[in-house]
Formats: sequence, structure tokens, C-alpha cells
Amino acid sequence: MSRFVDTMVATASGAGGQKRGMTTGEPNAPVRRSWAEVHEQATRMAGALVADGVARGESVAVLAGDPAVIAPAVQATWLVGGSMTMLHQPTARTDLAEWAADTLRVLRMINAKLVLLGAPFDALSGVLDEHGVAYRKLDELSGEPLEAPVDVDEDMPALLQLTSGSTADPKAVRITHGNLWSNAKAMETAAELDPETDRMVSWLPLFHDMGMVGFLTVPMLFGIDLVKVTPVDFLTRPTLWPDLISRYQGTITAAPNFAYAFAARRMKGVDDGAFDLSKLRIALNGAEPIDPVAVKAFTDAGERFGLRPECVLCAYGMAETTLGVAFAPVFTGIAVDVVDPEELEAGHRAVPVPADSPNARAFPLLGPPLPGLEVQVVDSEGAVLGEREVGQLRVRGEAVTPGYLTVDGPLDTQDADGWLDTGDEGYVADGQVVVCGRRKDVIIMGGRNIYPTDIERAAAAVEGVRAGNAMAVRLDAGTRRERFAVVVESKLAGEDDAVRALSKEISARVMDAVSVRPYSVVVLKPGSLPKTPSGKLRRSAAAALVPAG
Repeated sequence: MSRFVDTMVATASGAGGQKRGMTTGEPNAPVRRSWAEVHEQATRMAGALVADGVARGESVAVLAGDPAVIAPAVQATWLVGGSMTMLHQPTARTDLAEWAADTLRVLRMINAKLVLLGAPFDALSGVLDEHGVAYRKLDELSGEPLEAPVDVDEDMPALLQLTSGSTADPKAVRITHGNLWSNAKAMETAAELDPETDRMVSWLPLFHDMGMVGFLTVPMLFGIDLVKVTPVDFLTRPTLWPDLISRYQGTITAAPNFAYAFAARRMKGVDDGAFDLSKLRIALNGAEPIDPVAVKAFTDAGERFGLRPECVLCAYGMAETTLGVAFAPVFTGIAVDVVDPEELEAGHRAVPVPADSPNARAFPLLGPPLPGLEVQVVDSEGAVLGEREVGQLRVRGEAVTPGYLTVDGPLDTQDADGWLDTGDEGYVADGQVVVCGRRKDVIIMGGRNIYPTDIERAAAAVEGVRAGNAMAVRLDAGTRRERFAVVVESKLAGEDDAVRALSKEISARVMDAVSVRPYSVVVLKPGSLPKTPSGKLRRSAAAALVPAG
């Protein structure tokens, strides 16, 4: 039996399931439903899925925007013993022909039995019809309630989580029921979750692992109050986020760097007393390399609304471990490890130095591994490294996926001893994990390892560069004359004199930060940088934007 499904059903059936639930529809038409009501709708959806022939172990895809219909649809899939996949959503700028081709690749890869289609994507039914893809509209999905969940084993897939890479070459992480249960329980312990007092507030996309697992599955599993809006709601009105935290007395939220910086700028224009952020105990950041400057901007802007800087929780996570790998201790705020740049880049050691040391590197401490997980640092030959030695991070434990689904078939993720290569460079300091950067993005020059985040933060500090839109691009990777370029977005793009001055300033700032001058600086108009569907920078794809020379 699936401990995950058993607990989800028990939560919905208990007193907590009646008392707590999910609020959607903010800011225009908020609706609150208890987890018991969500479950009741899920049983009717599950009955319809069974009538449609969806059987134990089969894959169901979901394409919808409204969390109010996504939550019961996801639960219904689990009740019938299926696995679910949230499809990447097209935006106003998406080429629908490309999106359709990419989505069809995904559906073939996961061998989807059915697509569940909901607003605002109902109009895409014609694309699915054209290609003979079976689908049901969510507002019509209802049948006789399923009497009891279908029995599944712990090693059966519950979630096929699409990774954030190119959708033209898709890959899905196979998360089993056992993986999901283990990581959810570990995060419950590390975050000290309390259904009686916690209330989660989120706008994160549900096709991303943090949105789906952290801010839908976990509250549904343990019966925690949830206020859920969409990314479009946040981007349309960034102050909606602190407003919801204030009105609902939210205690837990999460976001990537750009959102903290974005909200900080908008909060500056809000009157004193407009928000009450004093109840927030966890503001998690862990979806990408954490930018201490962006986080501090958020806590500084929120201070006059009662926001306490201790609420910042730095974390390390990835879809391959279901979600979480390491959490910093709760309510201790952001802590950074300041290290010698030369020892880091040339000696591959993280040697502590005073915070005011010239060109010192500062990395957030991401906490110890979650319960049930081990993190190890190894060199390129697989030899285990010691404290503060920089190498390849790998992880092992019950939450680690057994494999990927790819267009070329299944792919194992673990070695013979159960270790997963994370693809990240980092080290361990006093038991806490530190991530320096993605191994494939590290720029190697003259025997030094230069991390792109150091370059990007220097470039982003230049007036005229859009916040969160600076990218260090590795050129001639693996050759003796490896180089790098800096690609940024700016409203000055197209103004020749202004671009020359901006490029000169960026080059100087980068030189000051890493002691190497970029091969070139490319200034693009806003919206030009390649990003994943979840908004992360795609450095490898940006190489095509750098003129050859």
C-alpha cells in the first residue's frame, strides 16, 4: 500500500480535513474549500477516470491553470493508481505550433493515457484533436464516486515531473509513492510544520516541483491551510503576494530570487501599515543559486510591515529527490560562508576569510541534509573529499528517484551504491551543504574554476541592467582557450552610444569581481534571454546569442 495515498485520504476524512483547506480565486473571487471537499470532488473525478478506462499504473497529464480544479484532478489520478504529469503551459509569447510539437513529444514519452484539460487552455483541444490525443475537460469530469483508492506499491510512479530543460528534448523524473512520502515527511520535520498554526501562501506554478510538491501536495497531504494563486496573478500585481500573506496571516511562502527582488521594489511604494507580515516564519528560497542581495532587499522592504529577517530559509532542492535535499535551520535567517577566491578557484578549497576581504566569495549555507538523505562530495575520479574540499555533490536516500523517462527510453539515475550525481559543484562546511554552481556552467580559465553566478551578480549591479537578467555564457568549453561572454537585458538595447557605455561598465565590474575580462558583452532588449518554462536562465542556449569571432 501507498503510505502517501493512505495519509492523504486519512487527512481528508479526519477533523483536520473538515477544518482546513485551500483558498483559490484571489483577488477577485476567493473561494475556500476544505480538504474534505477537495477529496469528495476527487473521488467523483476518479470515478470518471475509471469509467474512461484509466487503470492502475497508467499516466495522466494535466493542462490547466486554476488550482481549484488542478488539486482534485491530481488527487483523483492518485486515487485510481495512476501517475500524473503537469504539462508546461503556453504563454502569450509562445509559438503554439512549437508548443504543440513539444507537448506531443512529452505525451509520447510518458505514454499518457489521457490529458485533463482546463481553463484557460480549453481552446487547445483542437490541437489535441488534430493529433488524436485523448482528453477530458475538467469541468465535465465527474462520475460515481470511487469507493476506495486503488492499491499501489511504494515503488510505483506517482509523479512524472518534467525537468526544466529544453522542452524539445524532454525528460521526466520518475517520482514513486515511496519517494514522495519520504521527502514530504522529511520536509515536514525540517520545516517544523504544524497544521494547527501554519498557513501556506503561494503563487508558484504547479508544473514546477516546488509549486506541485511543496505548495499543493504537502499541504493536501498533512491538512495545512493553503492560499493559492497563479504566477499570472503575481506578475500582474506583485504586491498581491505580501497582501495575501498579510490578510491570511500566512506563515510559510517560497519564491525564486527574481520574485523577492521584484516584490521588494514594489513594496517600497506601499504605505506604512498596509501589510502585516509579522506571522511569516518561513520565506524559502531554493529553486536556483540564492542571491543574498535579492533576499536582503525583500527583508529590508518588508521590515516596516513587521517582516523578520530570520524568516528566510535557504534550501537546496531538485526534482530528482522529489523536492528537498537540505534545509537550513528554521528561523535563523540567511547565513553565508565567505571564502578566499583564489583558494576556491585554483585550489578547489573553501577557505574562510573575513567578510570584508577583497573579492571574497560568499555562498549561502543551505543546512544539513534532510532526514533520510545523505550528501557526499567527490572528485572527478569518485574519491570522497573532506570538509571544505570542493567537488561534485551527490545524494543518496529513499527520496531519490530511481530514474528518468526520456524520448529514448528509461534512464537510471543511481549508481551501484545508490548515489545520484546532482550535477552541482559544492562542499560541506560544519555539516551544512554549500552549492557553488552547476558543473556544466563552470568556466575554466588558466586552471581556475570561475562560477557564473559571480559574473552575473557583478553585471547585474550595473545601472541599466534588468534585475535577474544577466547571464554568463561559457564559450569554447573544454578547449585550452576557454572564454566567456556576458549577455544582459536592458531597455537601452538599440541605443548604440548607451550600449557601448553600458558594455564598458559591465566589463569593468566583471573584471573587478573575478579578475578576468569577458570576451564580449551582448546587450539585448527585455524578454530576449532564453529561459526554462519555470523561469530559470538557460546559459547553454544563450551561447547562440553571442556573435562569432
